[in-house]
Amino acid sequence: IIATDSVAGHVVYPASAVYNGSKFAVRAIMEGLRQEDKDYGIRSTIVSPGAVRTELINSIGNKDVEDSVRPLFEASDESGLSLSADDVARAVLYAVDQPKHVAVSEVLIRPTKQVV
Repeated sequence: IIATDSVAGHVVYPASAVYNGSKFAVRAIMEGLRQEDKDYGIRSTIVSPGAVRTELINSIGNKDVEDSVRPLFEASDESGLSLSADDVARAVLYAVDQPKHVAVSEVLIRPTKQVV
């Protein structure tokens, strides 16, 4: 079982307490699932990406936040400011491609220049 979380589930930053809390909850639920289902051969993994170039910027709804993160959504791979969807997909493939006796519980993936 794969759950998409966020770096926001590992850190807290101003103006995002509810978002951070929801992401912390994903981690708690997935850890509970891991503990409850491990004896049945069910592996669970949380993939927590940092800034990823997606359409998310179109749904933020707060102009100040949009303006502050817009450079991340417009950055190239080479900038080190954001990840592509393919970068995240490769992290998922890494987790699921392990032998049955290996459980990758968490993958935290950030662009190289991400501060948080």
